[in-house]
Amino acid sequence: MAAELHLPTLSKKVTEINNSPLPERILQFGTGVLLRALPDYYIDKANKKGIFNGSVLVVKSTDGGESDAFEKQDCLYTICIRGIKNGKPVHENIINSAINRVLIAKTNWQDVLESAGNPDINIVISNTTESGIRYTEESIQLSPPLSFPAKLLAFLHERYTCFNGDKEKGLIIIPTELIENNATVLQGILNQLAHFNKLSPSFIEWMNHSNKFCNSLVDRIVPGKAKEPHLTSLYHEIGYKDDLLTIAEEYSLWAIEGDDEVKNKLSFSQADSSVIITQDIQKFRELKLRLLNATHSLCCGLAHLCGFKTVYEATCDSGFRRFLKELMFDEIAASIPMAIDKEELLAFASSVLDRFSNPAIEHRWLSISLNYTYKIKIRTVPLLLKYYERFGIAPDRYSWGFAAYLLFMKSSLSSQGNYVGNYKGAEYPIPDEKALFFSELWQNNKDTKKIVSIVLENEDLWGCRLNELPGFAASLTEKLNTLLSGNFTSETFCNSH
Repeated sequence: MAAELHLPTLSKKVTEINNSPLPERILQFGTGVLLRALPDYYIDKANKKGIFNGSVLVVKSTDGGESDAFEKQDCLYTICIRGIKNGKPVHENIINSAINRVLIAKTNWQDVLESAGNPDINIVISNTTESGIRYTEESIQLSPPLSFPAKLLAFLHERYTCFNGDKEKGLIIIPTELIENNATVLQGILNQLAHFNKLSPSFIEWMNHSNKFCNSLVDRIVPGKAKEPHLTSLYHEIGYKDDLLTIAEEYSLWAIEGDDEVKNKLSFSQADSSVIITQDIQKFRELKLRLLNATHSLCCGLAHLCGFKTVYEATCDSGFRRFLKELMFDEIAASIPMAIDKEELLAFASSVLDRFSNPAIEHRWLSISLNYTYKIKIRTVPLLLKYYERFGIAPDRYSWGFAAYLLFMKSSLSSQGNYVGNYKGAEYPIPDEKALFFSELWQNNKDTKKIVSIVLENEDLWGCRLNELPGFAASLTEKLNTLLSGNFTSETFCNSH
């Protein structure tokens, strides 16, 4: 580690990137690794090809941390792309210069509002996690408003005011949060907030008809910054330190619903065929949400119980790899609630297995467990319902995944005020809004059959009563008892029939 300290820090001086900044054409809410490795990756790629010629103005909700790193590094950062394409390894280190400024909402809110008067800005991108797009009654006169929708509404209202309601000054708004119809949901929340704030009918008309809200889907595994000693090794490879260094797989996709006008304004899409602008992105959403994301969620708890730290580690285990394949090919592919060509389904499932097998991506199962309950509901419950509709019985591998989720959520309140689980003497965090419910459930009930029954009949959790599915409760109870006994291996999940 000592040798690493002698390396310089990434900056324009180190890289000799001294070109004049490009005009700010995009307002971005969020600084997370997904935004840096996907939208900002495409924008930087287009700029380097002379296609887009625009930079990104970023709004960050919290100060410190990455904010300091952006300032110290002249808003530059490295994307280390590792993966396999057409059977050949991909190994790239790219210095990204798409971002021009990072403004902290808490301390620079007036600067954010002033940027609304910039006529060059015509695109808004966001990623505030799945829980970021929610309705909260609050005044947009706060400095700043707390929620992302309120911040965006305040920005839109300021833009409307700056340009006197000019219809030509509307924006292309593209949320990338992983919720269905994310832009449509966001637009609905903005309308609720506009009425709560008693904004004028003329503004609301402008907001809804002069701006374009584009549903979108992003797909790239971006585990973030490497851990030691891999991080030091990367620093020596690239020749400098980078507190924003981001590792990403080779595969990427950004599917955006839009028309020709959207295509023209999002000219950066011309730089990479992985940016797809089309009238309907539902097919892409289903493939990704079910075969990639649902597989992650249904394997998360089981992998943790087996002692696997990362997706790659689990995929290297022959038993768990078999379980993954059977889950994807036999249950999920057969349950997707949309008509998709079978060959396309199987091809995508195969690509997902290859992506899970990427040794360069340290995708940790505990990271995947963030908002676990919400992910189980959105990603997997529709699959369960469709499986029952088609086959009338409990899906075996799905049931193992759900049972492991229930055990993973067994928690207690730590001395720091956070909910934690404990498995074989090792504590792990449970960052889930339903953690209190599950903590009390496990503390107040010793009978697994009752625990399963309480969970499945809770419509607030799932949007329906899962205890009405024939045999599902019995399947979960049996598997939960096996997991509690500790008498299992990864092979157990494949051999339960």
